[in-house]
Amino acid sequence: MKTPWLLGLLAGLAMPMALAQPNPALLGNKSAFIADVLRQMTLDEKIGQLRLISFGPLMPASKLAEEVAAGRVGGSFGVVSRPEQRPLQEAAMQRSRMRIPVFFAYDAVHGHRTTFPIGLGLASSWDLEAVRLSARVAAQEASADGIDFTFAPTVDIARDPRWGRTSEGFGEDPYLVSQMARAMVKGFQNDSAAKPDSLMASVKHFALYGAVEGGRDYNIVDMSPMRMYNDYLPPYRAAIDAGSGGVMLALNAVNGVPAAANTWLLQDLLRKDWGFKGVTVSDHGAIAELLHHGVARDEAEAARLAIKAGVDMSMADEIYIKELPGLVKSGQVSEAEIDNAVREVLGAKYDMGLFRNPFLRIGKAEDDPADLKAGSRLNRAPARDVARKSMVLLENRNRTLPLRKTGTIALVGPLADSQVDMLGAWSAQGVPALAVTLRQGMAAAIGDKARLLFARGANVTEDSRVVDYMNYPNGEAQEIVQDGRTPQEMIDEAVAAAKQADVVVAAVGESRGMSHESSSRTRLDLPESQQALLKALKATGKPLVLVLMNGRPLTLGWEKANADAMLETWFAGTEGGNAIADVLFGDANPAGKLPISLPRSVGQIPTYYNFPRLGRPFTPGKPGNYTSQYFDEPQGALYPFGYGLSYTDFTLSKLVLSSRKVRKGRTLEASVTVKNSGDRAGDAVVQLYVQDVVASVVRPVKELKGFRKLMLQPGETQVVRFPISETMLSFYNQQLKRVAEPGTFNVQVGLDSRDVLQESFELLP
Repeated sequence: MKTPWLLGLLAGLAMPMALAQPNPALLGNKSAFIADVLRQMTLDEKIGQLRLISFGPLMPASKLAEEVAAGRVGGSFGVVSRPEQRPLQEAAMQRSRMRIPVFFAYDAVHGHRTTFPIGLGLASSWDLEAVRLSARVAAQEASADGIDFTFAPTVDIARDPRWGRTSEGFGEDPYLVSQMARAMVKGFQNDSAAKPDSLMASVKHFALYGAVEGGRDYNIVDMSPMRMYNDYLPPYRAAIDAGSGGVMLALNAVNGVPAAANTWLLQDLLRKDWGFKGVTVSDHGAIAELLHHGVARDEAEAARLAIKAGVDMSMADEIYIKELPGLVKSGQVSEAEIDNAVREVLGAKYDMGLFRNPFLRIGKAEDDPADLKAGSRLNRAPARDVARKSMVLLENRNRTLPLRKTGTIALVGPLADSQVDMLGAWSAQGVPALAVTLRQGMAAAIGDKARLLFARGANVTEDSRVVDYMNYPNGEAQEIVQDGRTPQEMIDEAVAAAKQADVVVAAVGESRGMSHESSSRTRLDLPESQQALLKALKATGKPLVLVLMNGRPLTLGWEKANADAMLETWFAGTEGGNAIADVLFGDANPAGKLPISLPRSVGQIPTYYNFPRLGRPFTPGKPGNYTSQYFDEPQGALYPFGYGLSYTDFTLSKLVLSSRKVRKGRTLEASVTVKNSGDRAGDAVVQLYVQDVVASVVRPVKELKGFRKLMLQPGETQVVRFPISETMLSFYNQQLKRVAEPGTFNVQVGLDSRDVLQESFELLP
């Protein structure tokens, strides 16, 4: 039985230039099929394939459909319902000369309709299956909404938490972020982007976006090649090696050349060295912004620079479609260069299964959901499970947690009953009204067993400039809604509630927009309105439990010193309120570990655990004079990378190496005994670090090289084994050659990056 699109294709035989059609007989041979399509295309049709555009004030749906029919659109982003997509695909398959399908893209970064924890939360799970599951659910939901392609995963290494997009990625460590990148790509693509419930992944933001100077979004990046190769590039490579079909470019310049015009980045590194054969997509307006960078005098030069550098698709502007025809005619751009880009766009569509069935994910109109935003379309159970795993217990004095489901509990704070903030930034099609707040989650957990008092206590901030900035892009749908009472009136209400309670739970942190694109901060402490609330609550003498909701590391010096318990929940997603309640009441035992160091102050930034060794290092316990340190503050992170408590206790012992010497090409084994020495079952995350003691260049003090997450019953003991291969010991040297140099290596194993057991071995030639 012939599909409708194929019947339309055959009907096109009656049209002028009827032979200009994809040949279904060649579908079994990708390269031959694409070559045949490319051979039949006009220059204008080729350039049209390089345009990625969406609805907007200047591009209503009807006009976009006409552009598609004219062969002037290759793909669309932000069109997220099948009734909207279907007319566009019909325009491509029934009215365009070439009958080339368009694809539909969207940012499913940490979920689609069901929102999972933000990237930092997912990384805090140190659970690759949970991370893969979050992407798998996102792919299933987005594909059911007709989406073919996602601008994810975000794998930018972030070591300056002033950067607002720290929230999207997976932290500071190249090994951990690389593991997360692989898991996300596997979840999105599920072995094949051509499956109906799969999405093609497009790893972003290539490259080094998380290293913008001063943590200020869109700023420059100036970095040595050796640091790039060792620290910042590995996660992108990991995603590509896992099969990511797309790469989205960064908006920043890399060593003086914007990513959208960077031939070294896109041609020499990405395609020649790494062998990438997928499609590259500019970020929103990045080609036009080459004029602002000052590397292009006009739009024609911007288009020339971008296409020659290797930018296949131009997002959200008309520069390619306006300028490339003239550039080819004048000889400044060859048609072969256009063909190279078009070949990758067509290849992506082939890999997404769209040439076999352009309506693969759009489906039939009679099967469209009656209500796109229906709660029944959500996957709440996996969202709740993953959210529980994402939470990091920072403090728990006197076993304040877990709470008892008895007595009176005061819940206060501006984030305690905020649905929109629970979702975090880049929440895709997540509906705030369907999110579970902490207040709702705690009330459901205790039922009628205990009394729950609620008071807002404070606004997120009283700074009108911040409120206006957060609310600016959203029109009438304000992100921050201020309580009209005075700060003192709100504090008084909260204190009155606290005095009636046995324990106080305060939900504090950031509004979700404070950790978002273009939301860089100069301060990392809690806003003053919330600080005043916490000090008033502390003065009541009641046990104080802090539930942090934020998208970046905060400076928590006062909070660490004064809170009886502190739980980092990041922005936990649709089921966040239930998941947090599960942890607070002990129905789930927290096992999250920090994927990024928490600094003591902004002045310490960057604070990351795997810093390079120094000639004058600070040594704890010794005078700091003439060593690398800040004399006015203790050294090191307030909470180190890999840190996180549990409701039980774990001990490590007997770190044993299978050999004290190993030759290149051979593998040795490090084993350690881990015991649950507490009284509850729990997950331990055992972490392997390696230090290259002497090398030809300065190397980090330690580097994460492996981890194991395992469930242990009370009193249970297990031996965890880590193979250590030559590859794990290698690095890029000054000549950018990957080498493992003979010499001494320290092997460290711990439950975080700071407190470790250590043994040594020698790598022989």
